[in-house]
Amino acid sequence: MSSRKQSWKDLEPPSETDGQSVAPSDLAHADSNKRIKYGKPVQAAMGLFEEYCGSSTVHGVRYFTEKKRHWMERLWWILAFALALFYCGKLIQNVYIKWDQSPVIVSFAEKSTPVWEIPFPAVTICPETKANMSQLNFTHVYHQIAATLKPPFNITDEEDELMAAVVQICDSHLTDGFEVGTNFTNSSITDLLRDTAPSSNDTLFICKFRNTVDYCQKYFEEIMTEEGLCFTFNVLNGSELYNEDLSPDYTRIDHNMSAKFWNLEDGYDTSIEIDPQTYPYRVFGSGARVGLFVLLKLYEQNLEYICRGPVQGFKILLHTPGEVPQVSKHYFRVPLLQEVLVSVKPNMITTSEGLRHYEPNRRQCYFASERKLRFLKVYTQRNCELECLANFTLQACGCVKFSMPRDKDTPICGAAKIACYNEAEDNLLKEQFTEGLTLEPGAERVKACNCLPACTSITYDAEISQAPFDWVSLFNAYNSPLDEFPGMQPARLSIFFKENQFITSKRSELYGPTDFLANCGGLLGLFMGASFLSIVELLYFFSLRLCCNLRSRMHRKRKNKIADSAVPGIVVVKPNDDDKKE
Repeated sequence: MSSRKQSWKDLEPPSETDGQSVAPSDLAHADSNKRIKYGKPVQAAMGLFEEYCGSSTVHGVRYFTEKKRHWMERLWWILAFALALFYCGKLIQNVYIKWDQSPVIVSFAEKSTPVWEIPFPAVTICPETKANMSQLNFTHVYHQIAATLKPPFNITDEEDELMAAVVQICDSHLTDGFEVGTNFTNSSITDLLRDTAPSSNDTLFICKFRNTVDYCQKYFEEIMTEEGLCFTFNVLNGSELYNEDLSPDYTRIDHNMSAKFWNLEDGYDTSIEIDPQTYPYRVFGSGARVGLFVLLKLYEQNLEYICRGPVQGFKILLHTPGEVPQVSKHYFRVPLLQEVLVSVKPNMITTSEGLRHYEPNRRQCYFASERKLRFLKVYTQRNCELECLANFTLQACGCVKFSMPRDKDTPICGAAKIACYNEAEDNLLKEQFTEGLTLEPGAERVKACNCLPACTSITYDAEISQAPFDWVSLFNAYNSPLDEFPGMQPARLSIFFKENQFITSKRSELYGPTDFLANCGGLLGLFMGASFLSIVELLYFFSLRLCCNLRSRMHRKRKNKIADSAVPGIVVVKPNDDDKKE
């Protein structure tokens, strides 16, 4: 018997009506279900696609394969669907970019914050006079050095050593062209500066805090900054501010007050009773009466106009209790013979717990547990920048400035390295600026410090007013003898909160995962009439249903092979139970 070529119609099961094979017909008019069962793989795939288009809930898809539709109609719906899909995808991409790059919004908190929930600002005072005239006549020694420019100078060894220390806290241009202190070690710079500078007794005259007058040494502690010897109020104890890696000769604040009921992120412990002596100190209202009052003084015989220029007086810095003061970057001035009133307006930014699972560079801040510093226990942006500058200076110069945190093995830069550590600071700023221009939003800084703000941060903005301070008339009014204070040049400083309450800012989610999905669902519904179940339906047709159809086709092929071996030439396919069910 000769065999003949069979079409897919020849493979259909016999009709139940006549028991005969169905005559072949055109493939284009065949039912899609029969294509899936008996057609070639391409025909089966087209049949499955037609079946999906006919039953899909996505708008417009059923017109792609609907019978007796003119090709112009099909083309119209294909173009309409493609445009809708394109614009929907484009808008979803925009929503994703916004969610990925700007997931955080900073807005005002729901209610105002009373000032007693935050610490009174830490106050650091640095006199512009850097050396007592009895210790070092800076002007005289400077002219002696400038006359020869190169050693040996017409000065004593003690003057040379003191000059090498003091010149590091003067204007940087003073050391251009000459060298001092080349024969001395740099390990004693902080001791020399402390011994040479005016003491707290020579600088702080009368102090009053929360309407209670007391001696200033009760409130103020000595601290060594880049401005030399300064005096600070309401700063954390050294054991709570510095880590153990810090060099033993680094100047630490050591007092008997503990901040065990406060931290920057959580604030004051609300489970304890409100106690005025809780440290850091806080006030319970606004106005000068409950603020800080300090009567400052310098002596005319110690005033010097070369080291720090013509303006004499004091530099004042307001900062949080957990920050190491960097006076030269953020200060205002209190001139001599002036009364300065400082009304403080706090700025506080908090962060919602909903942002904790975000990467720090996406939310643009660090929680306290996320970023640890080597030398400082409290993370703030300024503390991080100080430690980063110290590391950068060590790498560039092989030493660090005396005021920078360091370990016991790190050398201190002498006067010969002034130009180097000043240039290192400038170069670090340039690197940060350059990297900031090219950095993608939300990306992490690699070369620079990546010193993001703390997720809870407080700054203190100051509104300043001043007027002449006629201290002579004041002393005369109190019948105080002026000859007890020969050459005294006083100034008066008052610091207080401007208002009882202030508005806090808060970081919160602008677009969370739920918001992103809701936006995507709205766009899909608007442009395509699709929903989550539409996506499930698409996955079902081209995964589970496809696998089941393939399994049925393989089973049917095995039966066809058995029948073909039994009757050569013509293959007859008998219906099975699955075919009858379908």
